[in-house]
Amino acid sequence: MIGRTKLAATASLVAMLAGGVAQAQSLAELETAAKAEGRLSTIALPGSWCGYENVINTFKAKYPEIEYNGLNPDAGSADELEAIRANKDNKGPQAPDVIDVGLSFGPAAKDEGLTQAYKVSTWDSIPDDAKDADGHWYGDYYGVMTLVVNTDLVPNVPQSFEDLLKPEYAGQVAMAGDPRASNQAILAVMAAGIARGAEPGTAAAEAGLQFFKELNDAGNFVPVIGKAGTLAQGTTPIVIAWDYNGLSWRDSLNGNPPVEVIVPSDASLAGVYVQAISAFAPQPNAAKLWMEYLYSDEGQLGWLAGYCHPIRFNDLVEKGAVPQELLDKLPPAEGYAKAVFPSLDAVNANSDAVKAGWDSVVGADVVQ
Repeated sequence: MIGRTKLAATASLVAMLAGGVAQAQSLAELETAAKAEGRLSTIALPGSWCGYENVINTFKAKYPEIEYNGLNPDAGSADELEAIRANKDNKGPQAPDVIDVGLSFGPAAKDEGLTQAYKVSTWDSIPDDAKDADGHWYGDYYGVMTLVVNTDLVPNVPQSFEDLLKPEYAGQVAMAGDPRASNQAILAVMAAGIARGAEPGTAAAEAGLQFFKELNDAGNFVPVIGKAGTLAQGTTPIVIAWDYNGLSWRDSLNGNPPVEVIVPSDASLAGVYVQAISAFAPQPNAAKLWMEYLYSDEGQLGWLAGYCHPIRFNDLVEKGAVPQELLDKLPPAEGYAKAVFPSLDAVNANSDAVKAGWDSVVGADVVQ
């Protein structure tokens, strides 16, 4: 009888929290409901991205009762939204509970009804311009677009986007994603446009597409998604990627081959990513608990250890919560001081223009 009473109470709590009142409950009650669900499904979180391997492992150690299910780690932001659409009526393990997408994809997902509102307990320390007022999406971390170079194969390291057009880099330059679907690659096009003096938005997209057309026509562009393996193997000895990815690849390769990560002298573009919970999450309480963890001091410092600047970075520094050894591992401030943070409207306009124009202007089919 006692067991049935406890089971009924747990079921009632799960239903109540799933109904959207989790913020009114304690963390302990949310933990109970999440453990009762027993699983968390994420998508597009490779271990080398932003320190996610340690972030995920710490969460799993903290909540061993919750099975961690990582879907399609190499997916792009557009793939994440499609996974929600495709699994609206599916409560199985292939349906993602949460997404981590580029800034422009958060509002788009909300407008399409693909997200649900939830405000983490540290909500007030997230800058207002980096979150949806209703709690449908919220910035998690940001980085700067860089050139990641295998210096065994490229001894004369390029210092700018314009350098990449030089004949010496024939068959060497790649992007870290498909610009028709990957936020990272879409913003790489914007960065190239900014390097040519264009304003963030449609103008930068058009200038950036022209740059990549020239790069492709010159035979310098490699239409393969660049990552640590292709960088090391020499398939893509120069990859345009976020600083945290390049620095993580550098560390993982441990000098074999040696890698340099360069903030281009003609463009320093910062990009914000956002988190959101699927409106159709099979495990909504586990999703909320995951968000509470990510936006706690511990979760934020986990991203910082992976070279990402967490969205609560200023708050953590002001509180003295960032260990000095972490601060000492961050790249030099030069190159970051001039970083451009494009507005949401500019990011959206760039995204639409790049996805619409890549095939017709550049004509390179980027593949895995």
